[in-house]
Amino acid sequence: MEKSFLIVGLGNPGKEYANTRHNIGFMILEQLAKHFRFEWRENKKFSTHLAKGDQDEKNILLTKPQSYMNLSGKTVAKLAGYHKIHSERIMVVVDDLDLPLGSIRMRPNGGNGGHRGLKSIIEDLGTNSFPRLRVGIGRPDLKQKVSGFVLSKFKQDEIDQVEKMIMIASKQLICWINQNIQTAMNNYNGDYSPKNKEETDDEIRRNDHP
Repeated sequence: MEKSFLIVGLGNPGKEYANTRHNIGFMILEQLAKHFRFEWRENKKFSTHLAKGDQDEKNILLTKPQSYMNLSGKTVAKLAGYHKIHSERIMVVVDDLDLPLGSIRMRPNGGNGGHRGLKSIIEDLGTNSFPRLRVGIGRPDLKQKVSGFVLSKFKQDEIDQVEKMIMIASKQLICWINQNIQTAMNNYNGDYSPKNKEETDDEIRRNDHP
C-alpha cells in the first residue's frame, strides 16, 4: 500500500514576506519541489499552495499554508484528515531563533518552542507527536526587536550560507522519506555555519546520496 507523507513549510503569504527569515520553511519546500519536479498549485479548499506527486511508491505532499503563521494548524489538520496521513508522517519545517544560522535539527516530536505556527499545528492536530525540522535563523543584536528580525530579509553576506542550509535541509527531508527519521537525524543534524566549513563540506560529500 502506498504511504503518504505531508511536509509543511511554515511562513507568511505575500510578496512582502518572500525570502525573510520567518519564511525559511517556504524556501526549503520550494527547493524540495524542484528536486521532485512537482508543480505548485493554489488550493483554495485547504487555503494553501500544494505540490504533490508519487516517488518510489510513496505519495508526497508539500504544502505552504497561505493563512498567517498562527493559523497554519487548520490547513495541516484538514490536509492530514483528508489524505488520512498519520502524525508520524507529517513533517513541519520551521525557523528557529535559538539555533544559529547554519544549524539544522530534526526531531521526532516536541513542544512549540514559542513558535506560533508550531503552536497552532499542535492545537489543531491535538498532538505534538509529529516530526519537525528546526532551521536556525540566528538572533538579532541587542538593538533590534525579535519581531522585526524574523520578518527581515537575509543579509547579502548570509545568502551563500542560507543557500547551503536549504540544500542540506532538502537532502535531510529526502532521507527521512526514503529511509527513516533516525537515519536522517544521524546523517544531517548539525551546525553548517562558516566556522565549521571543513566539517560541512565533508558532511555534504558523505551524505550526497540520501
